[in-house]
Amino acid sequence: MKRDEVDGFWRHLHWLAVLQEQGSFSKAAFNLGVSKASMSQHIADLERAAGISLVQRTTRSATLTEAGKQLVMSTQGAFEQIAMGFASVRDLAGVPRGKLRVTAPVAFARQQLLPHLPKFLRSYPEIQLELDMSDRIRPLAQEGYDIAVRHTDSPPETHVAWTLAPTRTVLAASPSYLQDRGMPETPEALSLHACLHYPRTQGSTTWIFVPAANNAQSNDAVYPNQVTVPIAGPIAVNNSEALRNMAIEGMGIVLLPDFSAQSALDSGSLVEVLPQWRPTEVFGEWLYIIRPYSAHTSRVSQVFIEFLRSAFSAGFSSRSFKLIESSQLPVMALPDSASELTGKRPNVTVK
Repeated sequence: MKRDEVDGFWRHLHWLAVLQEQGSFSKAAFNLGVSKASMSQHIADLERAAGISLVQRTTRSATLTEAGKQLVMSTQGAFEQIAMGFASVRDLAGVPRGKLRVTAPVAFARQQLLPHLPKFLRSYPEIQLELDMSDRIRPLAQEGYDIAVRHTDSPPETHVAWTLAPTRTVLAASPSYLQDRGMPETPEALSLHACLHYPRTQGSTTWIFVPAANNAQSNDAVYPNQVTVPIAGPIAVNNSEALRNMAIEGMGIVLLPDFSAQSALDSGSLVEVLPQWRPTEVFGEWLYIIRPYSAHTSRVSQVFIEFLRSAFSAGFSSRSFKLIESSQLPVMALPDSASELTGKRPNVTVK
């Protein structure tokens, strides 16, 4: 093709690359902000110009042929350079502007992030923020997200990551539940309580505890360094907000990330249980900000990352959570056969 003929297909080539990322005409059209019909027509025009089929179409998906993949691969670098050039020029203007797509866990987004967003948007009126609240781990580049907040111990190595905030897992229950059933004094006592938990696809559900730094009992040579307790309860839900709400209603004892438990603990709707023990292997111990790898971070992304770190870098457990003294509540004791600290207890795995 001649140079003047190629010049008319820059948009078509870009749309073909987006189609490869999204895997369907509908998703690609939505990502680009165009109609599905326009998307389909541009790809058809490009195929006619190339003289070869570039896309394999089905009713639900679209995949590139080898020719289509080769065409995208050979032109993708040029588009990335153009995008970086525009981004760097826009940054010179000093006013962050443009669309920013963010995904974050539901509980964190609803309870922590959303209350801060009006201040951010008033500070940067030229930014249009699109927030996806989801606990699903989304493929960022393929779905067009600029930034994600992830609750994990190990962010993906293929992405750029910043630590956002330390988190801890909190064991909590409502005052009414504890008044009725008693305050457990050891992790093992939880096997006699109603425990609200995330569902498991197979096997029994267990909670694992290690002594907290201030647990004097952990210095006892007889007492184990880790306790694994089988638990059961009336409901399992794959969302920490739903579990928190069930616990507030007095349905049982629950493990929550501190950013989900914070408001209920502050108000006294929940109280912390067994603070001398630290639950482990349930939630991550950090919130991370991640983005797909690229050599350039847009000014829009930069200011949002700075805003997040300024708002949340102190974490959530520095606040004074409300505790109830165990003397104020009935105690849920272990059965006599399990009262001796022998290092082995019925239905409890000890390591």
